[in-house]
Order: sequence, then C-alpha cells, then structure tokens
Amino acid sequence: MKTNLGEVLVNENQIKERIDELGAEISKDYEDKNLLVVGLLRGAVVFLADLVRSISTPIEFDFIAVSSYGTATKTSGVVRILKDLDEEIENRHILLVEDMVDTGLTLNYLLKNLRSRRPESLEVCAFLVKQREGQTLPFIKYAGFMIPDHYVVGYGLDYSEKYRNLPYVSVLKSEQNE
Repeated sequence: MKTNLGEVLVNENQIKERIDELGAEISKDYEDKNLLVVGLLRGAVVFLADLVRSISTPIEFDFIAVSSYGTATKTSGVVRILKDLDEEIENRHILLVEDMVDTGLTLNYLLKNLRSRRPESLEVCAFLVKQREGQTLPFIKYAGFMIPDHYVVGYGLDYSEKYRNLPYVSVLKSEQNE
C-alpha cells in the first residue's frame, strides 16, 4: 500500500503555544502537590517531553505501555499492558499523558486499572482528542487539540512505527481503501 501525508492539522507553532498553556495550567493546579506524570508509550513520548519541560513545579514521571492497534489503522478492540509502571501510585497525584484519545477504549481501560491502585487523584492530559458524533469519552481535564476523525501521524503518532518524528500533525492519506 502506498501512503503519503495529507493536510497538516496542527502545525509546530500551534503545538508549542498550546503546550506552554497546558504547562502553565498544570503548574498552577499542582503547585503544592507531589505529581507523578505517567506517559503512555510510545506515542505520548514527544508530547510528554515537551510538556514536562513546560511545567514549573517539581514532578516525577514514569511510563506505561499498552497496545490496542498493532500495525493497523483501526483499533483491535483489545487493550493489553505491555509495560507497567515502575513507581507505586497509591496516595499520589497522577497525571496520565495520552497522545490521542480516539475511541476512548484504551483510556477507559487505563483509568480503571490505575484507579484500582488507589491514587490520591487521577487526571488526564491528551495531546489530541478525535471528535466523533455521539461519542462519549472519559473526562479529560487537559486537552491539547480537538481534531476531526482522520488517521493522523506526526509529533509522536505513527503508522507502522513511521512518521513519529514529524514536528507537526498530519492526516495520513492512502491510495488504497482499508
């Protein structure tokens, strides 16, 4: 299948400005709290790296890896934990950092799993949230950008592990229907 990039949905300047805003808001909200930022591997790594540098309060961070896509452009419907947290989260303030909320399946699974570990608080920061008609998503306290329901790549998001290094978010076009 031949693939190429389509429309740029979020450019570099928009990303930088929004991350600065999110960092300021998170810094204010967690000013006197022991915050553990949990990044969702691999897609959220680029966003997380820029986000944590924009947070002015002391933080720690850890990573969790899950899979629901494999190499496909549609979710498999099954979520698996591939790498669990190294840190204990009981009685801690947790900020889960997601690259993109699509169907909400992965996020709902993670929130249920993390809540069972009894954190003091658990909030979500998502770089991208797909807008779908009739969709009910979990509460996302910090949202970067709302985007249309397209398969997107760049700024950490991939297609078959490619395109993560793009400094912007672009629609992935295909010459073959899937």
